[in-house]
Amino acid sequence: MSDVINMAINAKKASIDALMLSSEVKNTALNKIADSLEENINKIFDANKIDLNNAKDISSSMYNRLKLDENKIKDMIQGVRDIVKLNDPVNQILWEKDIADGITLKKVTCPIGVIGVIFEARPDVITQISALAIKSANAIILKGGSEAENTNQTFFEIIINALSEIDNFPKSIVNLIHTRDDVKEMLGADKYIDLIIPRGSNNLVKYIKSNTKIPVLGHADGVCHIYADEFADYEKALNVIIDAKCQYPSACNAVETVLINSKIKDSFLPLLENKLKENGVQYTMKPNEWHKEYGEKSLSIKIVDNLDAAITHINTYGSGHTDCIITENKENAEKFMTYVDSAGVYLNISTRFADGYRYGFGAEVGISANKTHARGPVGLDGLTIYKYKLYGNGDIVDDFVKGKRQFIK
Repeated sequence: MSDVINMAINAKKASIDALMLSSEVKNTALNKIADSLEENINKIFDANKIDLNNAKDISSSMYNRLKLDENKIKDMIQGVRDIVKLNDPVNQILWEKDIADGITLKKVTCPIGVIGVIFEARPDVITQISALAIKSANAIILKGGSEAENTNQTFFEIIINALSEIDNFPKSIVNLIHTRDDVKEMLGADKYIDLIIPRGSNNLVKYIKSNTKIPVLGHADGVCHIYADEFADYEKALNVIIDAKCQYPSACNAVETVLINSKIKDSFLPLLENKLKENGVQYTMKPNEWHKEYGEKSLSIKIVDNLDAAITHINTYGSGHTDCIITENKENAEKFMTYVDSAGVYLNISTRFADGYRYGFGAEVGISANKTHARGPVGLDGLTIYKYKLYGNGDIVDDFVKGKRQFIK
């Protein structure tokens, strides 16, 4: 039996043991992790510096994701503490009803089980996902990119050491694998792993989906749009577009295509061109393809005839991630937000808000463009499923079939 399969077996056992953890114990563990991260900030930066010095042949966007700074660390630690404040997502009664006299049915939340998370570059993902998994009583197996090997290992050791100080906390609830061969083993462990979440490039997501029987939750691309409607407030539009492109260009929720209504082309486009130039953003109105994620200070611009054309373009070339309309017209806003088929549909606000931390989830395991189970930023609720609990007293179906008893309608 391989080390990874053995790890998956132990993780499965840990996920079952985690069902018995009280909210108090889980929150104590999370606070301990946050404290340990604060105590080891210098150690984290030292490890990250090694990875940055070793980084070769990686894109500028990946380098930016790899690099940690004081703000990232601060947000990461605060995210763990914010998760402590959230309600326990497990064993929540979604609804209950009597289906017959003496028979009660309840729909109750429960953990998914064992989750494998494969991500590139961003080592701070380890703490976010570990915290969410602990709060939701799931076990996780993590695989970070080799470019962040030292930082990943440091985060992992800090978390494991913190959890070891909590009495009777399940071992193997947080796990880390290291190589591509390990990934292959993990993708084949469908007997023990319940869900795979990839966070990375289109190629990574496609590879995972093609090489596992385990359900996959995630998105391949982040092709986000902003549509400047004919009723747009120009100042709002310019501020939102610049923020959505420049605040963090390599993020999956950065804008990649700006659509402009033809009625404001002559007045708005020159203003936008000046703003883009001021902020070092390159643009093209004749891209090789419209479904393109730049991941840097570049974007596409297209002039569209009307709102319907904008919606059609987004639903044709978008990735179902996050798309925005800038308008002061309520009817146009509502139509856009109804008919654009994306996980996040925004009005007069930057696409960079598509984030579990900014949604108040504390953190996220990723953003899903799926239409099953979870969609958009996936926080605690996205790491739970539900079960049906049926309470009776020796009841048998035969009584209902023969008409001796009746279901409550």
